[in-house]
Amino acid sequence: MKAVIPLDDEAAADLGTAGGKGASLARLVRAGLPVPGGFVVTTLAYRSFVAAFGDEIASGDDPGALFAAHEIPAALAEAIRAAHAALGDDVAVAVRSSATAEDLPDLSFAGQQDTFLNVRADGLLEAVRRCWASLWNPRAVAYRERNGVPHDDVALAVVVQELVDADAAGIMFTADPVTGARDEIVVNASWGLGEAVVGGQVTPDTITLSGGRVTGSRVADKTVMTVRTASGTREEPVPEELRRAPVLDPAQAVELAALGERVQALYGMPMDVEWARRDGTFAILQARPITGLKPQVEEWNDSLKGDYLWTAGNLGEAIPDVMTPATWSFVRIFIHEAMSASALPGFDLVGNIGGRFYMNLSVVHSIAAALGMRSRLGAVEQVFGRLPAGLEVPPVRLSRWEIIRRVLPMAVDLQRRVRRNLKDMPAFLATSRQRCEELRERVAATSSGPELADLWASEIEPHMVTSSRMLEAAGRQGGATLVWTRDRLRRLMGEVDAEAMLTGVNADGELASLGPVLGLGRLARGEISREEFALAYGHRGPHEFEVSRPRPGEDPAWIDAQLAGLRDLRADTEALLARQEKARREAWARFAARHPRKEARMRARVRRWNAVVRDRENARSENMRAFWVLRAFVVRAGELTGHGDDLFHLYLEEILDVLRGDASALARVPVRRTTHDRYAALPPYPTVIVGRFDPVRWAADPRRRADVYDARGFDVPVSDTVTGFPGAPGVVEGVVRVIAGPEDGDRLGAGEILVTTLTNVGWTPMFPRAAAVVTDMGAPLSHASIVARELGIPAVVGTGNATMRLRDGDRVRVDGERGTVELLQ
Repeated sequence: MKAVIPLDDEAAADLGTAGGKGASLARLVRAGLPVPGGFVVTTLAYRSFVAAFGDEIASGDDPGALFAAHEIPAALAEAIRAAHAALGDDVAVAVRSSATAEDLPDLSFAGQQDTFLNVRADGLLEAVRRCWASLWNPRAVAYRERNGVPHDDVALAVVVQELVDADAAGIMFTADPVTGARDEIVVNASWGLGEAVVGGQVTPDTITLSGGRVTGSRVADKTVMTVRTASGTREEPVPEELRRAPVLDPAQAVELAALGERVQALYGMPMDVEWARRDGTFAILQARPITGLKPQVEEWNDSLKGDYLWTAGNLGEAIPDVMTPATWSFVRIFIHEAMSASALPGFDLVGNIGGRFYMNLSVVHSIAAALGMRSRLGAVEQVFGRLPAGLEVPPVRLSRWEIIRRVLPMAVDLQRRVRRNLKDMPAFLATSRQRCEELRERVAATSSGPELADLWASEIEPHMVTSSRMLEAAGRQGGATLVWTRDRLRRLMGEVDAEAMLTGVNADGELASLGPVLGLGRLARGEISREEFALAYGHRGPHEFEVSRPRPGEDPAWIDAQLAGLRDLRADTEALLARQEKARREAWARFAARHPRKEARMRARVRRWNAVVRDRENARSENMRAFWVLRAFVVRAGELTGHGDDLFHLYLEEILDVLRGDASALARVPVRRTTHDRYAALPPYPTVIVGRFDPVRWAADPRRRADVYDARGFDVPVSDTVTGFPGAPGVVEGVVRVIAGPEDGDRLGAGEILVTTLTNVGWTPMFPRAAAVVTDMGAPLSHASIVARELGIPAVVGTGNATMRLRDGDRVRVDGERGTVELLQ
């Protein structure tokens, strides 16, 4: 390594040789950017200079005096003078410190060492020595200690450059340093040299550019400017005619921004660029990565599309996570095939709000109103949960006749499709497990990306479509039966007997939602093997829609944890079912005594009820088995292409492109990871959202509510009581345990009241341990209600505020018949 090298020397681009500032300038020079000529006094020169007294620096009280007391060796001094002379006849230069730990992406060290301007030959050596000494000034030492940079690891080079006698100068950020926007360039500009801008002595003009044009401009009152003097620089007042005059016209700003784009392209990241202008010509004086810049993110927010009412009820309970892009792709296919009956062409039936799944109830309500079916919206409430009292659902902006024109053809097609699929459903349910196992084996056996892409088109996607259509058919059958039968029984027998008579879904065939917990019992008793359990139930879990999450069947630790939880059950699952069977028989006996002529018909209706519920649950279970195939597809795609779990952050079409050799979409993965992590770090959003919703702003509001958000300003009073749907009858007193997620299920003690935001099938193993279940979200036909009724566990669902009002250790009385939770003193 030489002690002094020109800026365009290849060695000057090395951080250890030229320090951060010198290496950056050398890189700019070699890229052909307009950088003033100069040279670097390398770190070798610094180390040789301090070799004689280095041990004294850290222990001394005045490092500056220590440096001043030592002369620069004659040979080094001569090399510095010769390099300066090569620039021209006593050229005025800027002498800048360049430490090996500065101008890095995470640490800039800006302002920690010294800079000297307008230096001539007679002051050059002293300026270099003072730069060296500034490595040990108190602020630089404190900065290193604060950021964990060892003092022994740092050395200092010195950059000596021709001083641009600038008539204007400033700073350019190739991304907005305040908002983090990567599509904007922000230029600060003032008169004179740039030190007044860098040092904050002047408020500069601010110009914003995007897409090669000026998009915003603010001309400041520029009171001071840095100018050259015979012996250095000084601050002086800006001439009156220039104070409020723009420093750059639009054409000049565009020209400067183009240089900024070249700098950013060179470094591959947003940059902080110091610039100067002399006689209309721009020069780049320095460039460093912008530190502290907000991470680049995408916006996943369908609430911005219009003033609609969105709900996370029902399917939002089944999809509780912030979804990766791959999962959202598959969910959209699922919704398109399984819920076309509720769709309205031209409007989104479902939305992605901050990565979370929401249903657009404005579409559902508008269709019901147009078809004269408002009276049937009670059935919607049974599925999606109750809306806050007085909350008006904003309609879609279409006339009634236009809605009818768009919906009727779809309704006719739906009836034909459902009839056809119901005929095929028994065969589908009988073969789905084997078919999914075969597909996962086929996926694992693929040996190339194109082969896997072809398998998607020929077999995986068709099975996914069929599975979703079967769930649609199961969901469309007997909808009136479910609502009418339950309401009729409640009128004839009251809540408790009615709910007891409706249980027994599991008696004539296993209810899919109970499958995992019953299977765990059989596994614990040695009736089935771990492999048999994994194949039968390993596709069900709390995160079963999210394809980036391993299935329980892939995770032996999950099975172990659930088996361990069985030891704490207050009652065996089979015992709970037997107890409920006894209650069911007794309730039917009372019905027969009161209404003997109605018993046969009502039993037939209830058998129909049970069959419909069982078909729905079975079809949903097999749909989740298909999602296990989808997970296997993405995992294998990552293996075949060498891009691993990056592919979870691509949409389906992008994954297929990568499999076929076009990897351009992978450039979006870092931003999507950051976006996903940003949303996942926020608390779950409100169950009901009306209008445009900003998840980040909502989460930062100390007054935020988890039940409802209305951008129109509708203020739903926060109830002091906890009430909801009667989910399953029974009255019980106990201690509250608020559980955020199923991963924290070991916190629930036997006989405690489980209080949570929502439940899905992944929570089922916890139910036999709980004395009662209380949820923020839910409805009579939601998971918590169905499973709690079958097990005879009191439940109150859809309260909206249980997790806001109840705390661990509270003693409460849960009345599942009235839908109330009473806090006991």
